[in-house]
Amino acid sequence: MTNDSSQAEDFTQDIFLKVFHKLEGFQQRSSFSTWLYSIAYNYCSDQLRQAKKVRFDSIEDDYEYDESETEASLLHDDTIQLVRLAMSKLSDDERNMLQLKYEDGLSVDEISDIYNLKPSAIKMRLKRSRDKIQQMCSQVSV
Repeated sequence: MTNDSSQAEDFTQDIFLKVFHKLEGFQQRSSFSTWLYSIAYNYCSDQLRQAKKVRFDSIEDDYEYDESETEASLLHDDTIQLVRLAMSKLSDDERNMLQLKYEDGLSVDEISDIYNLKPSAIKMRLKRSRDKIQQMCSQVSV
């Protein structure tokens, strides 16, 4: 999540201290790894949000512009930017749930353990978030 190994090490240390202090509060309603993952994910999300870290990809000095780029690849790039813009307009919970499901590959059951919600509620929230993105993208492309 940080793309910075030293920051990741700092976060890891903070997370394990936090887990150590909260260990007696672990109620075994989910697996330990799911509980640990939710603490780690929420901690990292909070820290990155607080720092309002904005990542910019650096342009390599040796990058050469290829004029033979096809219209399809340009359209693909535009679509990706449009989806990223739509994602940025979602609430933190909506965005986090989508990222947990589609980027991190967690199952609906694992996400429901993290948020302490029923799997059906997670499925509905994921569907509504996808619908919002689709609606925002269709409004822009019209």
